[in-house]
Amino acid sequence: MKMERIALFMAAAVVVMGTTTIAMGQEISSSNVSAIYVLGDSSVDCGLNSMFYPFVHRSHSLLPCNGSNSILPPYLLAEKMGLPYPESFYIQNGSIEALLSGLNFGAAEATIMSPNSLSHQSLNIQLRQLFETFQLLELQLGQEMASRFTRSSMVYLSFGKDDYISLFLHRFSGVMVNYSSQAFAQILVDQMVRAMRNLYNMNVRKVVCMGLLPLGCTPSLLSEWHIPTTGRFDDVVTGCVEVINQLVLEYNTMLEQQIVILNQELLDAQIVFCDVYHGLRKIITYPNFFGFKEAKSACCGLGLYDGVIGCLSSDMACNNVSAHVWWDLYNPTPQVNSLLADSMWSGEDLLSDICRPTTLHHLFYNPV
Repeated sequence: MKMERIALFMAAAVVVMGTTTIAMGQEISSSNVSAIYVLGDSSVDCGLNSMFYPFVHRSHSLLPCNGSNSILPPYLLAEKMGLPYPESFYIQNGSIEALLSGLNFGAAEATIMSPNSLSHQSLNIQLRQLFETFQLLELQLGQEMASRFTRSSMVYLSFGKDDYISLFLHRFSGVMVNYSSQAFAQILVDQMVRAMRNLYNMNVRKVVCMGLLPLGCTPSLLSEWHIPTTGRFDDVVTGCVEVINQLVLEYNTMLEQQIVILNQELLDAQIVFCDVYHGLRKIITYPNFFGFKEAKSACCGLGLYDGVIGCLSSDMACNNVSAHVWWDLYNPTPQVNSLLADSMWSGEDLLSDICRPTTLHHLFYNPV
C-alpha cells in the first residue's frame, strides 16, 4: 500500500541518517526480552493503526476500545515486563529508538485471510511490515547486533476474530457455503502456522499466540442469534450461543495442537498459546465473583444487548464501565483485559494454565 510504503521510507530515512549510538550488548544482556512487537486485530488496536478506519469500519463501532491502546492486553503485559509501550506503526516517528522500543502493527478488523479491501490489514501485510522493520534495524545496527536483538524480542499474535465474525454475521453464509467449519478452521490455522514459521526464519524465538475469545457470548452475536426462550444452542447459565462457541473451540484446539508440534520441531523456539476463551468463559459464568454485574450487554452500543449498533461515540457509553464484561460489539472492557493479562502473566486469578506450556512471566525470564 502507498501509505505503508511512505511510512517505511520515512523510517528508513531517519534510521540511515541518524547518528544515535546504542549499547545494544548491554541492553540485551539486562533482560531476556528486548522489545515486544504486536500483530493482530481490534484486540490489540483501538483503530489508531488502521488507515481510514473511521470511514471504512465494517463493525459499526468507531471506538472498539474504551480509551487508548494502553488498556489492551499486550500493553498491560509490556508494563509488567518493564518494556516501553509499542507505538502504533502508522503514527511512530521512524526513529531508531522507536523501532527498538517495539511496534504495534495490529489494526482493528484485521484478518488472517487476505481482505477484499486494502483498508483492512491482513496477517501477511503485518508480517511484511515487521520483516521490513527488522531489515531497517539490520541496516543501522549491522547483521550480528540486529540478529541478537531480534532473537531476544517477543512477538504477540492475536488474529482470527474478524475472519469468523464476517461469517457469523450472516449465519454461515458466504465462505461457509463452500467450506465446512473444520476446513475453514484448518485454512486459518495453516496461515497462522506459516506466520510462526516465518517469524522463526526472521530469528524470532519468543512468540505469544492468542486463541479466540468466546464469540458466541459477545453482545453482537447474542442479539443476532437471540431466541426468546432458551433454545438448544444456548448455554442455560450464560445464554451464550453454543453453536458458535463450538466452532471457536474447534479453531483454538487445532491451533494449540499445531503450536505443540512447532515447539517440538523448532527446538529453540518458545511459542506459548494463551487460552482467552476459557478465561473469559469463567468470568461470564461467575460475573459476580469477579466484580461484574452485567455479562451480556455491551457498555457502549445500541439495540438488543446493546449489540446491534456499535460504539459510535464515548457519549454512548454506560456510566459504570467496570461493571460490564463487554465494552462494545465484540471487545471486552479494560477490567476484563486486566484480569486476562494478570492471569496470562502469573497463572493466577482466572486459570492456572491459561497460557500453555508456560506463563508469560516464565517466558519473559526464560533465556533464548
